[in-house]
Amino acid sequence: MALRIIFMGTPDFSVPTLEALAEAGHEIVAVYSQPPRPAGRRGLELVKSPVHQAAERLGLPVFTPLNFREEADRAAFRALKADVAVVVAYGLLLPEAILTGTRLGCYNGHASLLPRWRGAAPIQRAIMAGDAETGMMVMQMEKGLDTGPVALTHRVVIGDTMTAGELHDTLMQAGGALMVEAMAKLEAGDLPLTAQAEEGVLYAAKIDKAETRVDFSRPAGDVHNHIRGLSPFPGTWFELPVGGKPERVKVLASAPSGETTAKAAGTVLDDRLTVACGDGGAVRLVRLQKAGGKPLDAADFLRGTPVAAGQVIG
Repeated sequence: MALRIIFMGTPDFSVPTLEALAEAGHEIVAVYSQPPRPAGRRGLELVKSPVHQAAERLGLPVFTPLNFREEADRAAFRALKADVAVVVAYGLLLPEAILTGTRLGCYNGHASLLPRWRGAAPIQRAIMAGDAETGMMVMQMEKGLDTGPVALTHRVVIGDTMTAGELHDTLMQAGGALMVEAMAKLEAGDLPLTAQAEEGVLYAAKIDKAETRVDFSRPAGDVHNHIRGLSPFPGTWFELPVGGKPERVKVLASAPSGETTAKAAGTVLDDRLTVACGDGGAVRLVRLQKAGGKPLDAADFLRGTPVAAGQVIG
C-alpha cells in the first residue's frame, strides 16, 4: 500500500524529499508551495519556486495560496482527503486547521538536532556557533515553532571548513531518505515519537543583512565560523580601500591560520591575505568576490587587486 501525501515545500532544499517520496511509490495528491515571486535583473518576471517546478516535472497538481486565512483554501486542503502532509521548508507557519487537516497529521523535515536551532536558519546558525554536528530530523508538527515530538534523526558531522552551502547539500540528500523511512514506519503503524527535551532550546533566527559584515575584532575562530556559516549565501563581506574609496569584497571561504599576532584586528599580515583578529589569532581569506566579478581564489584575487601587508581592512 501507499500513503496519500500532500507535500508542502518551496526551495531547492525540499526537492529531493518530494522526489524520494514519489519514487517510493506514495501517491502525492497535491503539492503546496509559495506563490511565484518576482525575479530577474529587473524583477519583472514571476518565477515559480524550485518545488513548484519539480512538481510540474512529475505531473503533480500544485497549489500556491498566499496563506491559509481563507476558508476556501482550508476546505480545498481537507477535500484532498490525504493521509498525511509532509512539510520541508514551506516558508509559512501553518494554522491548526491545516495541521489537523489530514488523517495522520503533518510531519516536518527539519535541518537541526532539535531542540537546538528551532526556526528559520538552522544550517547557518549551527556553523556560525561552531557546532561539531547537526542533522536532519523528522518531527510531528504541532502549533508551536518546531516544538513537536521527534520521530527519526540522521546525524551529520560538521567539518572544520564545511560551509553552509556544503552542509545544506548534505542534509538535503539525507532528508529525502529519512522522510521515506519515516513514512514507511508511519504506514506500518510503528513510527516512534519522542518528546523534545525542555533544556537546550535555541532559536535560529532568520539571517539579517546587518549580520553579514566581517568583524575582525572578534576571535579568529568566530570570524572563520561566521564566514563559512554564511557562504555562499548571503555571503560575508568587508571593505577594501581601492583608489581611495572603500570597495565591498565578499568572502566565500576562509581557513584558520594557526598563528598569533600583536597587530591590530583587520591588519593584513602577509601576501596570502592572512588577517589579524581580535584575540591575537588570525584567519586566512581563501576565496573572494568583488562586486560584479566572479569568485576567485586568494592568489588570483591578489593578482588583480593587490593588498599589501600592513594594510587594514574591514
